[in-house]
Amino acid sequence: MKRITSIDLFAGVGGMRLALERAIKKLGLNHKCKLYSEINLYSRHTYDENFPNTPLIKDIKSVKSEKIKKEIPDHDILLAGFPCQPFSQAGISVRNNLKRKHGFDDEEQGNLFFDILKILDKKKPQAFLLENVANLKIYNKGQALKKMLKCLRKNYYVPDPEILDAQDFGLAQRRKRIYIIGFLNKSGEDFIYPKASLVKTKVGDFLDKYPQKKYIISDLLWESHKKRKLRNKKAGKGFGYKLTFSNDKCTNTLSSRYFKDGGECLIFRGKNKNPRLLTPKECLRLQGFPENFKLPVSNTQGYQQAGNAVPINVVEKICLNIISYLLTKQDIRDIAV
Repeated sequence: MKRITSIDLFAGVGGMRLALERAIKKLGLNHKCKLYSEINLYSRHTYDENFPNTPLIKDIKSVKSEKIKKEIPDHDILLAGFPCQPFSQAGISVRNNLKRKHGFDDEEQGNLFFDILKILDKKKPQAFLLENVANLKIYNKGQALKKMLKCLRKNYYVPDPEILDAQDFGLAQRRKRIYIIGFLNKSGEDFIYPKASLVKTKVGDFLDKYPQKKYIISDLLWESHKKRKLRNKKAGKGFGYKLTFSNDKCTNTLSSRYFKDGGECLIFRGKNKNPRLLTPKECLRLQGFPENFKLPVSNTQGYQQAGNAVPINVVEKICLNIISYLLTKQDIRDIAV
């Protein structure tokens, strides 16, 4: 296997692809992404800027079962960060408030897993990597994940999924995600998930030296944050905004709603000074994206795209182990990089 091929489903801005390509390059192999799917126009704009000339299917649901073999190209690895909102705590809360269904009952996003499953069943790639929120493990008392694994294990060797945290892999962000991996053919050994890198980082390592003044929040917003924090504390509903210092080990999990008020991570600027928002570029750094990654969209879209992305460092380490597993039938180990 000198060249590894892939398809990139629910691709966002291409974080999983970027991680896979890094892993493949480190192993001295070549890569070709044969297809990506992404329904969001702005995410496609960013994806195309960074990965030009990649064939696109906007909505993977548009590919009917009987046309999968023709419209989906053969590939070695299927990547899919399928929508997490139907299974996340925040997404469930929003749906409950709107009297909308969640989980598999969410007909717009919750059942997209089964579109992945249809492609796996028809095309049978050598391996797959799926990513979602950690809450998927306990959603509906674990029944949703149990159903997914039962379906996947009909044709694939699927080790028990693991939850990995970005802060354990050299990123100064607390970001736990569940990863589901499968192989068409099991090697002689069980697949081993990567171990924590133990690289010590701090938030300041990911911050701009001279951020623009426009990211400093207004007096009105700062007062609103402080009042809401006091109000929530009295009501026992939580503590509101999180003030983050340069020497902190990590930020809170960055979300796609960060652009609204930045409450999960406001950067301390000094006593009696209003804190500031992270810049979109800083958010990308905290996800592991390189400096040359292009972000040709507005700040609002940039924050959403960074908040929806995968932590590159974690996925890269997983991909190294996946490819190692595919290449060897005897010695399966965590590759040191």
